[in-house]
Amino acid sequence: MLNNSQIFMILFLMLGPFKIFGPFVKITKNADPALTRKIAARAILFSIIALALTAFLGENMLKKYGIPVPILALTAGIILFLVALLNIIHQFNPPETHEERAGNPSLAVAMNPLAFPIIVTPYGIAAVIVFTALSPDLNGRLMVGAMVAGIMVLNLLIMLFAKFLFKPLALILPILGAVLGVIQVALGAKIIYNSLEALQAL
Repeated sequence: MLNNSQIFMILFLMLGPFKIFGPFVKITKNADPALTRKIAARAILFSIIALALTAFLGENMLKKYGIPVPILALTAGIILFLVALLNIIHQFNPPETHEERAGNPSLAVAMNPLAFPIIVTPYGIAAVIVFTALSPDLNGRLMVGAMVAGIMVLNLLIMLFAKFLFKPLALILPILGAVLGVIQVALGAKIIYNSLEALQAL
């Protein structure tokens, strides 16, 4: 069983700010500060609602359809492994040239693509369901909820200050992204391995 620090690290990698920073700056490039704040706040609100529903409905659906937790964990591991691997491969592709869209973005971008799928990823949803289902009692579920809420607050702060931080972090972020990408691939492989062990497939 994972301890709280390991659970937090997994949730942080799957739902945290590193994958939000660059896309948010691009999406809100032509937005004024007031619109940028509204987009960030709505994106986090939509994300929190979605994850709360995920935790509530996911565990009930596992019980209803008789899906073992290791099967869901295996699914999450496969998705995380493939997505992280594709992200690493894409870093070696030449950048695409395209013209930036003129005008301000609308508040609709808070829902898509910011909340879904940039903040709330498919493997992040699976992780929340798995950790909620594995929690032995209410305190454990509340701890998972507190971790997710803390990560969402951090995401909001990063988005609010993204334009100020982008230039100082422009050199560090690609390197950090590559390192985190490798960690995510390894994490996906570890989840797959542990799930197969739990299913006695190894």
